[in-house]
Amino acid sequence: MDKQEILIAEDHTILREGIKALLSKEPDLVIVGEADDGRQAIQQCQELEPHVVLMDLSMPNLNGTEAIRAIKQRNPGIKIIALTMHKSEEYVRATLEAGADGYVLKDDSQKDLLAAFASVQKGRVYLSSGICDKVINGYLKRSMDEPAEYSWDLLTVRERQVLKLIAEGSKSREIGDYLSISLKTVEKHRTNLMNKLDLHSVSALTTYAIDNCLISP
Repeated sequence: MDKQEILIAEDHTILREGIKALLSKEPDLVIVGEADDGRQAIQQCQELEPHVVLMDLSMPNLNGTEAIRAIKQRNPGIKIIALTMHKSEEYVRATLEAGADGYVLKDDSQKDLLAAFASVQKGRVYLSSGICDKVINGYLKRSMDEPAEYSWDLLTVRERQVLKLIAEGSKSREIGDYLSISLKTVEKHRTNLMNKLDLHSVSALTTYAIDNCLISP
């Protein structure tokens, strides 16, 4: 059997090294690349075309959910396993809808992580046993109920990027330079996302970003 080529996208070096050490013991897995933010993960996928990406969802510059969406648009055959501490239904749903093939919690066991790799290799979706039945059932039954409107869904991709950068402490001019957009456009996105979320201060936006695992507290 050919080995699964793995890309690890995780911004915390100690955790990334630990994952590498764990996976390197598995004869059917080989680490072909590493990334410490979402943009680098996208670039590495283009260059290396790994079989599976293990994607942290809370990374700087571009969060894991947006990176998953971008990778799947460019390379739909790449399997992606999300790695996170977050258990809320909203976050599970957003991650799966972005295109993730698996959802693993950081407090899961080694056995759980390896089970996720085995599952996605067979074309199945893997969900951590640590996600309670209520969360999973809520996600699966949404089509049977009145569609819920989640605040996150109201934002465009660009507004989500601006929100993350604001919460990380970037000023409007820095955001414009990073995203290659004008200062006026940045301010327009800032106003729009504040109105959509009904949050009207940087501290409120930062709290929202932390609560939704866009950044680490």
